[in-house]
Amino acid sequence: MINKGVKIESILPQSPAYIAGIKAGDKIISINRHPVKDALDLMFYGDEEFIKLIIERDGRKLSFNIHKNALPLGIEVAPFRIKRCVNKCLFCFVEQLPKGLRKSLYVKDEDYRASFLYGNYITLTNLTQKDYERIKKLRLSPLYISVHATDPEIRNALLGNYEAPPIMLELKKLAKIKIRMHTQIVLCPGINDGKILEKTIIELHKLYPYVSSIAIVPVGLTKYHKNGLTPVTKDKAEEVIKIIEMFQKRFRKKHGVSFVYLADEFYIKAEKPFPPLTIYDDLPQIENGVGMVPLFINKIMKLKIPSAKFKKRFVTFTGTSFYPYLIQFIEKLRGKNIPIDVYPIKNNLFGETVSVTGLLNGEDIIKGLASYVEPGDLVLVPDVTMKDSEDMFIDNLKMSDIEKILQVRALKISPEPESLMDAVFKLT
Repeated sequence: MINKGVKIESILPQSPAYIAGIKAGDKIISINRHPVKDALDLMFYGDEEFIKLIIERDGRKLSFNIHKNALPLGIEVAPFRIKRCVNKCLFCFVEQLPKGLRKSLYVKDEDYRASFLYGNYITLTNLTQKDYERIKKLRLSPLYISVHATDPEIRNALLGNYEAPPIMLELKKLAKIKIRMHTQIVLCPGINDGKILEKTIIELHKLYPYVSSIAIVPVGLTKYHKNGLTPVTKDKAEEVIKIIEMFQKRFRKKHGVSFVYLADEFYIKAEKPFPPLTIYDDLPQIENGVGMVPLFINKIMKLKIPSAKFKKRFVTFTGTSFYPYLIQFIEKLRGKNIPIDVYPIKNNLFGETVSVTGLLNGEDIIKGLASYVEPGDLVLVPDVTMKDSEDMFIDNLKMSDIEKILQVRALKISPEPESLMDAVFKLT
């Protein structure tokens, strides 16, 4: 197949590429004689200090020799077309979505490139030999792998794909080429818990350190779920915590790290205190909701809050599961005479079992705040509610809709305590 190259979307001003005369709209054909077909090739081959670029412009091929002088090359290329998932997972969140939400939510991706670049979890059910060769050649490490169970029959049933290859064989292929992997187990009570969970952890540990971590996350079920799965209860959460603490003790003694980690939701459901932050090591799976709350608590304990005079009242909100922890910080701010309130928002769109902030929608936020805000208030909106979008919630409402309907000013912020405090003090 003839390499058609990859289109350049933008050039960073005053970058080596800009100075060399490369333009947006050009197509990169090769870098140092290596064909380029997507951002991964640009990252890998463009990391050299001296670069020879062959580009196509208006049907002509041009050659550029660039000395980077230790600077970024300055080229942004068009995004690659994502490989789609063909599994029919019993717990697939996309299959539990109602119609009419933001279009990007309905994309079921299964692309090793997105796993490397963005930390997206993949199941290794669609990799070809060429894919493995490219992973090895470009050293695409770490990758993020959904395992769920190492028992082939149970895993394939969970994936809804009875032709999926045995996961341990695929993981061994990656370990053989020295690719690091962060794995996850979506825990479905009655299916991959108990002895099956223990067996999965033991087998994954055999590939340590290439399998670098395991995250256990509870199955997420909306009110639209139709496959008969049951949520993690308080008793089940307590049972899982006991199993994982046993493994953590064993692994810390052997390797000095916990290796297997629990999503924060298990401790919340079990109504148990979080373990020390040190248990989470370097927080390898924080984006998976593992250690996020303990880190937040640790930060607010250390944060120094100055006093100031404020003319406006601040209002923020969160999902119901995080509210007990965020209110601790808000009360510290109030103790410094900062006029700020926080309100827990129930998720009516997906059902109250979905309690995380990131899945709140614009309509529920507006309805949840309507009785509490006053015209002129400044509403601090956690940016996780607009993930993968500039200012649009998952139901296609925007920040401007909050402002118009509630007659307030809205400001998007990071949910980190430092960011929240910085936003407040910048607006004094």
